Amino acid sequence: MEERLASLFQALADPNRLRMIELLRKQEWTVVMMANQLGISQPQTSKHLRILYDAGLVTVTIDANRRRYALKSQALEPLDAWRTYMARETERLDRLERFLAESQREENGS
Repeated sequence: MEERLASLFQALADPNRLRMIELLRKQEWTVVMMANQLGISQPQTSKHLRILYDAGLVTVTIDANRRRYALKSQALEPLDAWRTYMARETERLDRLERFLAESQREENGS
């Protein structure tokens, strides 16, 4: 799980790839369409899409001489699960901090 999360975070660490994920959430895109939309070169777009593909975030459908990219269903679920876990752990630590502060106040007679 840790390697999977690290791979996802690494793939999403680039602003262009984050923008691509946002676009792919709505519809399929070809490299040319996405390059035009993002204002980056086709080779850069292909490189970024390859990284997203290797991370398991997108699927590719070959249609004649075009490749259509789509966001893989449930691709971001591990990130959501991690976020939920971190929120629970943060809340748990916050409760512990409040408990310790209250215990300290009671011990000091305040």
